[in-house]
Amino acid sequence: MGKIKNWFSERVPVDKDKTTQALQVLLKEPIPAHMKHWYYALGATTLILFIIQVVTGILLTFYYIPSPEMAYESVRYVTEEVKMGFYIRGVHRWGSNLMVIAIFLHMVRVFFTRAYRKPREINWVLGVLIFLSTLTLCFTGYSLVYNQLSYWAATVGTNMIKEIPLIGSAVLEAIRGGSEVTANTLTRFFNLHVIFMPAILFILLIVHLIFVRLHGVAKLEGYEHEEKSYPFYPEHFYHTLLIGLFLLTVLSALTIILPPGLGEPADPHVTPNHIKPEWYFYGIYALLNLLPLKLGIYLIIVFIIVGTFWPFIDEYVRVKYPSVKTHYFFGSICAVLFLFFTVYEMFV
Repeated sequence: MGKIKNWFSERVPVDKDKTTQALQVLLKEPIPAHMKHWYYALGATTLILFIIQVVTGILLTFYYIPSPEMAYESVRYVTEEVKMGFYIRGVHRWGSNLMVIAIFLHMVRVFFTRAYRKPREINWVLGVLIFLSTLTLCFTGYSLVYNQLSYWAATVGTNMIKEIPLIGSAVLEAIRGGSEVTANTLTRFFNLHVIFMPAILFILLIVHLIFVRLHGVAKLEGYEHEEKSYPFYPEHFYHTLLIGLFLLTVLSALTIILPPGLGEPADPHVTPNHIKPEWYFYGIYALLNLLPLKLGIYLIIVFIIVGTFWPFIDEYVRVKYPSVKTHYFFGSICAVLFLFFTVYEMFV
């Protein structure tokens, strides 16, 4: 054993003292006392769900065939014939839904507590990019099922890209691999969903975590010097493990009680009577139905830009008008409108 240890030590020259010190620093990282509440653990929830999505997604790629002739059949085969295939697909599907909810609630919490305030503005921007990347992954993943609803939802969804000023047509051509939804589109969606977007999201999450580590978890505004802290290990560490076990339980229950369906195979020549996207796009879908398409697209673009750079806008307004709680006003309006349009579209 001594010879084996020496052999590895020569080839992997790691300084044990420095490694131990770095581990101690990580384990003793101060966590603000308010993080003991479960609803402040949504950041860890998102990370755990991302790991679950990666694992289940890799397993699904063993069977999925990204071609118009075989895509639907490969999904059916996984769902109905592969041992525990329905479970893996169900966990993957419900995991994407929970991940959207977790990121959204995490951003709402950060927004209303102003945890994005100086010096954490860049981390808010990263959070917005993480949310947009997740929605892109959900959109491309839903389209890969290649049933009637997913095919036509992908067709309608990509048609809207054309209305983006200046770059819309070029982006549409690049995503579709042509002017229409074809086999090229499915291949490109598969590559986006399996390779490019997970890689981008992984990098964004790593950089996001590095910034959290550099600045520390934000304390509640107004209590920066009063709020106590506790070390990451053991309490917060076990807190995170419990969240992981809880998420696996919820995902398993949802998969068994509400297993993912198949629908009808995609038919480019037959348009369904009702084409709707997944629920997390209902707000955008309802807005675009109520307004002229170009106006709706412009409003969404403005909203994304304002939302991305909100910490800088908020700081500017606070310097001008210190007593005005701009984030409460803007956040409440956005939350109410989003919920209204989402619920409205559910029952229309």
